[in-house]
Amino acid sequence: MLLQTLITGLSIGGIYALMAVGYSLVFSVLNFSNFAHGAVIMLGAYIGLGVVRFLAPSLLPAVAVAMIGAGVLAVLNERLAYSLLRRRKAPSLYLMISAMGCAVLLENLVYATIGSRFYAYPEFFATSVVTLAGSTVSLLDLFAFIFSIGAIGGLHLFLTRTKTGIAIRAGVADMTMCSLMGVNLDRLIAVVFFLAGAFAGVAGIFLGIKYLVYPTMGWITNKAYIAAVIGGLGSLPGALIGGLILGIVETLVSTYISSVYRDLFSFGLLIALLLYLPNGLLGRETGEKV
Repeated sequence: MLLQTLITGLSIGGIYALMAVGYSLVFSVLNFSNFAHGAVIMLGAYIGLGVVRFLAPSLLPAVAVAMIGAGVLAVLNERLAYSLLRRRKAPSLYLMISAMGCAVLLENLVYATIGSRFYAYPEFFATSVVTLAGSTVSLLDLFAFIFSIGAIGGLHLFLTRTKTGIAIRAGVADMTMCSLMGVNLDRLIAVVFFLAGAFAGVAGIFLGIKYLVYPTMGWITNKAYIAAVIGGLGSLPGALIGGLILGIVETLVSTYISSVYRDLFSFGLLIALLLYLPNGLLGRETGEKV
C-alpha cells in the first residue's frame, strides 16, 4: 500500500515538476512569475486532444504536436504581452499583472470558441497495472513519472551542453553583459518561453489523461507554482525536487488522512518553508538585476 501510494505521489509530482519548470525558466531570466503559464498548459491539453480526435489516435503524435503548439503559443504570449513592457524596463509587478490578464483572456477565448464542456482523453493505458513488491501500480503513473524525469533530464543536458543553453544560463546571471557579448536577447527569451511552453504542453496532456480537459484546468498550476517556490524559483533541480515533494505529500495525506485536507497541507508546507527558507530548498539569494 505504501509503495503504491509513493509511486502515485511520484507520478503526480512529476507532472507538477513539468509545470514548475516553466515557471522557473521564465523567472530565472525575466525575474517575474508568469501566471499565464496555466492557460498555456490548458491550451496544450486541448491541442493534444484535437490531435487524438481528428488526426492520430495515439499518444506520441499528440505529445509532439502539443509541445510544439504550446511552445509557439508561449512565444506569442511573450511577444504580445511582455515584450514591450520588458523593453521599457517595466517593474516585475507590471509583467505579473499582464500575465494574469492573459490567463483570463485565454480562458474566456476557450469558453467562447470551444465551450465549457468537460472532455476526456481516450484510455491509452486502460486499466493496465504492474506489480511491484506486491503492490499494484497504474501503468499511467509509471509512464508519467519516467517521462517527466527523462524530459527534465533532457532539458538539463540542453542547458549545460549546447551553446543556446549556455547563453540562457549566462542570461540568468547577467542579461546586460550577455547582450554586450553579442547575444540576441529577444531570440534568447523566445527560446526560454518556447521551452516553458513545450513542457506545459506535455503537462497538459498528462493532466488531461489523468483527469479531464476543461477551460479552467490551468488553475491547477497553483500547485506547480507551490512546487517551484518550495524547490526555489529559478532553479531547475529545485522545480523537480519541489514537484516530487509536493506530489508525495498530497498523496500521503489523501491516502492516510483525507483528501479534504490535501490543499491544507500543501499550502501549510509552503508557508512553513517560506518562514525558514524564503528562497526555497535550492534557491539562491541574488541582488536586484539592474
